[in-house]
Amino acid sequence: MEATLPASAAGQRAEPDVPQPKGTRRDDRFGDRVFAALTTGAALVTLGLLLGIIVSLIFGAIPSMREFGLSFLWTAEWDPVKERFGGLVMIYGTLVTSIIALLIAVPVSFGIAVFLTELSPGWLRRPLGTAIELLAAIPSIVYGMWGLLVFAPLFSDYVQIPLQSAFGDVPGLGALFQGPPVGIGILCASVILAIMIIPFIAAVMRDVFEVTPPMLKESAYGLGATTWEVVWRVVLPYTKTGVIGGVMLGLGRALGETMAITFVIGNVNQLNSVSLFDAANSITSALANEFSEASPGSLHEASLIQLGLILFLITFVVLAASKVLLVRMERAEGGRT
Repeated sequence: MEATLPASAAGQRAEPDVPQPKGTRRDDRFGDRVFAALTTGAALVTLGLLLGIIVSLIFGAIPSMREFGLSFLWTAEWDPVKERFGGLVMIYGTLVTSIIALLIAVPVSFGIAVFLTELSPGWLRRPLGTAIELLAAIPSIVYGMWGLLVFAPLFSDYVQIPLQSAFGDVPGLGALFQGPPVGIGILCASVILAIMIIPFIAAVMRDVFEVTPPMLKESAYGLGATTWEVVWRVVLPYTKTGVIGGVMLGLGRALGETMAITFVIGNVNQLNSVSLFDAANSITSALANEFSEASPGSLHEASLIQLGLILFLITFVVLAASKVLLVRMERAEGGRT
């Protein structure tokens, strides 16, 4: 026989009334629409600016493209007097200095990031991190003046001469270290570029390393892993997207650098050998030095604009390649799981 609960008990067990959510107010919907319109407009303006830059570069470079065609890419002659132009020297200088700078900067930046996140004592971590970030705030022209007046003479005496003595007679490898060790040149410009992009790559690597869940690292340490094993097997796989993004940021910075390169690369529009000691030129340096001297509407100006278009395409290819690499890495991880 079922027991009947008193009315008071039944009232205590009854669920309280849950207030129903009020409908969205009209002014709230209006604010959302305005915010969506503003953000969409900002995105469209950015896209429009990008398309405008591309179109203006293409139209400005049309006379040069009609005159020289694809041979502009592999022609080394640059003679404004005879109006014969080729971009090989500038393209070669831009790519070589950027690649060498990246080869120097990535290991150094990785070491800085690992030290700041895994090895540095607490009292040193913040001041050192701030000091590295301040390096990114130094104007590029200051790097260029320091490179020309201070670094280049030291580089000649303590780097170029020893490298030439050690590897100058080695078959094949010696060709990279031939020529007078005067300091300025491709290798000097690459080192200056590396110094300039290290703060960017190191800061990004440090930030992405810090977002690794502590539980993952503590678990690895608990299983007996060393610091290197934790970084290589736990931190890097977890943060590889951010690391590659930081490297691409540094590469983009190196490709687009102007004033520092102008001071230390030599600004010579000739390609005599593959020696890293030779003076050369880059796309940005050629634009900075010659654009003001080119007559409006001339073939010289069109050739310089074509160099700018080529630099834009190089940057686009680099970013597209990094995106494809990240997508393939994500697919490979999905396949393993």
